Amino acid sequence: MKSVRRAERRQLASAPVFQEIGVGVFRRRYESLDCNVGVVVGEDGLLIVDTRATLAEGDELRADLGSFSPLPVRWVVNTHWHWDHVFGNARFPEAELWGHRRAREVLLSRPEEMKEGAKRWLDPARHAEIDAVEIVAPQMTFSDRVSIDIGRAVDLSFHGLGHTDADIRILVGNADVMFLGDLTEEGGPPSFGDSYPMIWPLTLRLALGDATGVIVPGHGDVVDRLFVEQQHGELVAVAELAAACISGDMSVGDAARRGPFPAEVMTGALERAIEVG
Repeated sequence: MKSVRRAERRQLASAPVFQEIGVGVFRRRYESLDCNVGVVVGEDGLLIVDTRATLAEGDELRADLGSFSPLPVRWVVNTHWHWDHVFGNARFPEAELWGHRRAREVLLSRPEEMKEGAKRWLDPARHAEIDAVEIVAPQMTFSDRVSIDIGRAVDLSFHGLGHTDADIRILVGNADVMFLGDLTEEGGPPSFGDSYPMIWPLTLRLALGDATGVIVPGHGDVVDRLFVEQQHGELVAVAELAAACISGDMSVGDAARRGPFPAEVMTGALERAIEVG
C-alpha cells in the first residue's frame, strides 16, 4: 500500500458542504482521508463520483446527499479500485455502478487483501468498520471510453497505467469540470504503492488533454491545469531517476535524495518502478 499515511502528511481543510464547481456539478471534501466525492446533477437523478472508505462513511455520504438534493442516486462512478474510494459502494444498491474493467477484476479477486491493506492505514479502533465492508464491484465496465447519458453527457475514459492499472478520467459535458481521481493529488505527494511510475507521466498528460477548467483530484483541494502540469513535471522527474536506477547508473538512495518528493515517498516510488519496470 501507500508509504505515508495521508492523515500524517496533510493539513486537512475539509469542505463542510457541497461546493458547486460547475453548472450542476459539485464536490464535497471529507476530512476522513481528505477524500473528494463528486456529484453531477442529471435530469432525474444524481451521479456520484466515489463512495468513500467504509460502510459507515457511505451511510454518511448518503445522508449528506439526502440533505443536498431530493433526487435519487442513479449512477455511481469509481475513479479506481483503491479501498478509500470504493468501500462505500454497497450503500448505493439502486444505482448503476460504473468503473474500468480492471477495477471490477481487482475488487472481485482481492477482497481480503484489500481489507488488510485498509487496516494498515487506519487506527485499530476502526478495523471493525473494515471487517463489516461488503465489497461491491462495478457491474457496468468499459476498457477505453464510454459516455453515460444522465440528461447531459458524462464521459469516462482510460488513458493508461498510472496511480493504478484502472484510473479513469471523468468529463462532465457543458460544465468544464474534470475528475481525475488519484492520477493527481493536492496537499501531498502522489501515492506510488500500486503505481506504474515509468508510464504515469504519459498517462496523466493524455488524461489532462486540453482541459481549461476545474480539475478535481482524488484528495485535497480542487486544482487547475497549471497545478496538474507542475505535478506532471514532478512525475517526469521520478521516472527519469527511476530509469537511472534501473540502468544501474544511480543507487536508489542517491536518486531518492534528488527527487521532487520526500525521501520516503521517493524510495517507495523508485522501488515500485524497479519492480514493475
